[in-house]
Amino acid sequence: MEHEVFVPVPVERLREALDDPARVARAVPGLQHDAGADPVAGRLKLRVGSHSITYRGSVRVSRRADGSYAVEGDAVETRGTGAVRLALRLRPLAAEGGATLTVDGTATADGRVTELPADAVTSAVARLLNRFAENLGTAVGEPSAPEPPTDEPPAPAPAPVFDPEPSLPPLGPEPQDEAGDGMENMDGTDGMDDTDLTDDVDEGGGGGRLGGGG
Repeated sequence: MEHEVFVPVPVERLREALDDPARVARAVPGLQHDAGADPVAGRLKLRVGSHSITYRGSVRVSRRADGSYAVEGDAVETRGTGAVRLALRLRPLAAEGGATLTVDGTATADGRVTELPADAVTSAVARLLNRFAENLGTAVGEPSAPEPPTDEPPAPAPAPVFDPEPSLPPLGPEPQDEAGDGMENMDGTDGMDDTDLTDDVDEGGGGGRLGGGG
């Protein structure tokens, strides 16, 4: 097979996109990426006329010494026993107003796709390659792994390690210590010593009550 697509971007930018597996994966039309899998891996639905076949597989893209890219892939039907194997070469070349992407190589398949008309299969593959090249041109300039947006507010500034010392009032003459007099009178004896208190209890009589009264 051989197919050529014009991409309206500089050839060097097209090479940068092909060198990034994440951008290649986003350029494959209809690819449902498997979480935790290689960048170019997952499920792909191929529409051939009024029929559709879903495959699960992976594709590996590697740059060669001559500036072209080798594409190797394999996939199996999700509902059936058919399989597809790819061995392609991508050649990005400079062109007026952009670049061309030439695709050539071989593809072998068995299963349901072999039961469909050959011209319909060829048309479906050409449409897939056209959309892939267009998406690859759109992916030029995109970051390889964009960060997901977040609605969380920014984190507050960290608190200082040491609190500032409060300002102290100016030194002045020490106040008179009145606490001593209060402590002496806290027992309510009005300055009486233990001897005076004992005498008052003895004089109160034998009722065992302090003071008189009733």
